[in-house]
Amino acid sequence: MDWNRVEGNWKQIKGKVKEKWGQLTEDDLDTIAGRREQLEGKIQERYGIAKDQVRKEVDDWFSRQRL
Repeated sequence: MDWNRVEGNWKQIKGKVKEKWGQLTEDDLDTIAGRREQLEGKIQERYGIAKDQVRKEVDDWFSRQRL
């Protein structure tokens, strides 16, 4: 499965993203619009987590999704 499925289904998936990363606002989610780099950047910004750790968290989250 590839990230394009996330981008294509962003409206349905952003609720799951909000559950995982609750500090992201609706405006953040609208700006991200399914783009992985944007998601990782906003998570870094809101949580103060290192880039490599954010990438691992997003990978772990993505691998558990049923898309």
